[in-house]
Amino acid sequence: MTKLRTLAFLLALSIGCKPMAESQTIAGAPKQRTTPIPATVSAARRTPVVVVAHNVLPSVVNIQSEATITRRVVDPFFDPFGMFGGNQTYKSQSLGSGFVWSGDGIIVTNNHVIEGASKITVIFSDGTQLTAKLIGVDPDSDVAVLRVNARNLVAAPIGISSDLLIGESVVAVGNPFGLSGTVTTGVVSALGRSVPSKEAGRTFTDFIQTDASINPGNSGGPLLNIEGKVIGINTMIYANAQGIGFAIPVDRARKVVQDILQFGQVQTAWIGAVTSTLTPEEARRLGLATSKGALVDRVFAGSPAATAGLRVGDIITAVGDKPVDSREAFSTFTATLGERQPAQLGIVRGGNTTHVTVRPTTPPANLGLTILEDVCGLRVGDQRSAVVVTDVVRGSRADRIGVSPGDVIVGVNGTEIRSTKELNEQLGKSADRSSVVLDVAHGGVIYALTFPMET
Repeated sequence: MTKLRTLAFLLALSIGCKPMAESQTIAGAPKQRTTPIPATVSAARRTPVVVVAHNVLPSVVNIQSEATITRRVVDPFFDPFGMFGGNQTYKSQSLGSGFVWSGDGIIVTNNHVIEGASKITVIFSDGTQLTAKLIGVDPDSDVAVLRVNARNLVAAPIGISSDLLIGESVVAVGNPFGLSGTVTTGVVSALGRSVPSKEAGRTFTDFIQTDASINPGNSGGPLLNIEGKVIGINTMIYANAQGIGFAIPVDRARKVVQDILQFGQVQTAWIGAVTSTLTPEEARRLGLATSKGALVDRVFAGSPAATAGLRVGDIITAVGDKPVDSREAFSTFTATLGERQPAQLGIVRGGNTTHVTVRPTTPPANLGLTILEDVCGLRVGDQRSAVVVTDVVRGSRADRIGVSPGDVIVGVNGTEIRSTKELNEQLGKSADRSSVVLDVAHGGVIYALTFPMET
């Protein structure tokens, strides 16, 4: 039997076949092809945009997400409150874009493209459709990572976004309105934009602004520089404007993707400093020598910031060689740091310029509850699927505005909570916000109470 196996192996080699065990082909895998530009196309027509589009199109995919929605049947005349009717189930579909991040089946798109989906289908440029598995998401960056059962895919070249220049040419590729493989061009209009999103209920920071046409369906597609490298992920537009689109910088997306693939979730690098944007007006009022930066409002005891010697009132003007002109810029730069990765902060203190070096760590497990006590002046406990105030620190803001033991915290920053664990998680995500908003039930009424993070 051994001799027969050896003979079969040698025969396979002699006729140019590979043994079955060595085959890496997966049935039904997409046949991505980057064919040469036809020789009939003159050099004058082979513009940089043509080359970029030609090379990247096989890597761009259409994302089709399907959600199952169940609603109560309501008869407005005989059953206006839906007490006697049944449930009606229907399916909702949406389209977006994405691109191949790595050849082993990793696809990147926007979180909002696949949010709530019960089934995700990736459609390649050759028409091949593969069901995708959701690996992980980062709502704060609006990035989602998918995996399809395919190998040796043609991946889009990943560039860097830290050296982008305002005015440089960019190319956006995606599937607007379901029209696959659409290419538009423009320039980098601005950098470091903060964009509020009513749909997501949050403000996204450090976006790239571009005038390359981005329409519904473009979300999740790549934004490329003129060298054909991905420098951003197209994510949103201003609905009432033309020529104003936004993309997630690829440097931030890279960390998100790497963390999700390695840890299953984004690893937050915690410094322990709360900042606010220093405006020229505030600088004049305080008599400061600089007019731009991130003003340190709070430093948590025992945090990396405290260990480094950062103080309340310091003005952070740089992270490494990157200038800082706002709280959002500082948060963005620190979000891309790894744990224990040293970062030199340029600061202005008392009119003098100096530097401190911080080494971020993983946030403490009870960070949210620490914020609740230090910032709001509240201690809580679980009681029948509710978060109940057990103690109010005398003289705290909560004490001054009338929060009492027995009151119930039902929401944090617009998110409903039912346990101290959920409260701790939501407040932990708010560690670099300028304020915390608690929805507190008191005397049968729910109040939205704002607690500034500064000391």
